[in-house]
Amino acid sequence: MSRLFTSSALSTSFGLLFLRIALAGSLLTHGIAKIENFSSLSNSFPDPFETGHLTALLLAIFAEVVCSIFVLIGLWTRAALIPLICTFLTIAFVVLAGKDFGAREMPLLYLFGFVTLFFTGAGSFSLSGLTKAAAKKA
Repeated sequence: MSRLFTSSALSTSFGLLFLRIALAGSLLTHGIAKIENFSSLSNSFPDPFETGHLTALLLAIFAEVVCSIFVLIGLWTRAALIPLICTFLTIAFVVLAGKDFGAREMPLLYLFGFVTLFFTGAGSFSLSGLTKAAAKKA
């Protein structure tokens, strides 16, 4: 029973792998939906910093598709997390400003998960982790 409540490097790596796949994989579906509806969204997408609807949409697609793929595979994870963290800070505290917690819950959950990954890194089961392990063996 005590083994159930102890942590090992292996279980931590599996936990980080699961978190990366769950967050980045589910967010990727949102980004793909934005690409599929690009023409209708390009004139109406929320523009919180007045950069233009198209620019805001392209930045969201970059974060949700490109950065999610990097997080998913665990390559340059911390760098890829910066646009994702900025995106969800913007959604939770600018786009949804004044809304109740229920409206902000999903963006905040993504934000908390991405911040956690930023502090922990991708873990051993990632492209970065595999290349580090291969470099140590060489």
